[in-house]
Amino acid sequence: MYLIKIGGGESINAEGIIKDLSDCGKPFIIVHGANALRDSIASQMGWEKQTLTSLSGYSSVFSDQQAIDAILMSYAGLRNKRLVEACQLNGINAVGLSGIDGQLVRGRRNKGIRVRENGKNLIKRDYSGKPKELNTDLLELLLTNGYNPVLCIPIIDENGYAINSENDDIVTLLASALKPECVFQFIEAPGFMDDPADENSLVKSLSGAELSAREQQVEGRMKRKMLALKKMFEQSEGRVIIADGRVEHPLQAALGGHGTIIE
Repeated sequence: MYLIKIGGGESINAEGIIKDLSDCGKPFIIVHGANALRDSIASQMGWEKQTLTSLSGYSSVFSDQQAIDAILMSYAGLRNKRLVEACQLNGINAVGLSGIDGQLVRGRRNKGIRVRENGKNLIKRDYSGKPKELNTDLLELLLTNGYNPVLCIPIIDENGYAINSENDDIVTLLASALKPECVFQFIEAPGFMDDPADENSLVKSLSGAELSAREQQVEGRMKRKMLALKKMFEQSEGRVIIADGRVEHPLQAALGGHGTIIE
């Protein structure tokens, strides 16, 4: 089985990924983003996005109720259903679900994010949290009956509320439970790069030890992503491939050795 993470950037060729999946002969689960679409919808609604940086240096989007509404419209609505449509057009019988459907992804709401504002340490509490459990019965019911799940945020918290969560953490939870043959991360870059501004600085392969070292070299959201990537690698029994989602055949290219391979 393949576990596919499709980034939410505007230039990701999601249709190309799905076309490749239709020819791969493997069952799969997609976890997708929609950050560009979310920001567009939020802007049209007059909602301002807030980004917080914790005292430990990790950045995240502040998820108030308006942010959750934007997630429901963009991730669980337009993006999810367009991906399901693309699957159906390519002969893949897909089912689109968010983490709140059937309590598919259960999480625990954050107690608060410690930030520094105007010279003071503050705790910001919002509708965000960590994924903790999967409804594996529902996933197995779908997979064993030939349905390919297409999953997205929000997830559901301990009190039944929809909350924001990191897709990388959700993929890690899925990798731990399902032990896929390979985890693919399709991004708006050729793979992991030494210099994010230089697409010629692609790192072709990484080990688990190197992931820990590189986490200390980056900042902001990339620091959070490196931490999640390290956990994902530790939980998965197969390979992890970070690959370019912008090319004509993203999955074929990744299987052909393009991108960054972690094993």
